[in-house]
Amino acid sequence: MQQQMEMEERRGSLEVYLLRLVEDYHQNTNLIRENAELLLDTVNGGVQVSFTNEKLIEAEIRALAVTVARYLKQTNQWLATSHSMNSILKEIGDFENWMKTMDYECKSINAALKKICNS
Repeated sequence: MQQQMEMEERRGSLEVYLLRLVEDYHQNTNLIRENAELLLDTVNGGVQVSFTNEKLIEAEIRALAVTVARYLKQTNQWLATSHSMNSILKEIGDFENWMKTMDYECKSINAALKKICNS
């Protein structure tokens, strides 16, 4: 009878041990699950911040491209105006040179005519 009681005690302690083992397993599993969720939330949060930053950078790039296009157009207009002014100044210089040549020739002709009249 005493052996039977000892067997029941062992069986009872084995059941307690197994129940404790199952309970520890569930606690560890829950802890691992919670840690995995925290890790996943941390990673997802970083990805979300990166995604948001990427969208902001893309918007800035588009705005910068518009600004560059506007400045390019304005620069081309300034270059065209500058080229036009250079052409006009060149024409004025050519005209001034032509006028000096005409003045010299007219003076030469006038001097020659005066010589002819005085002879």
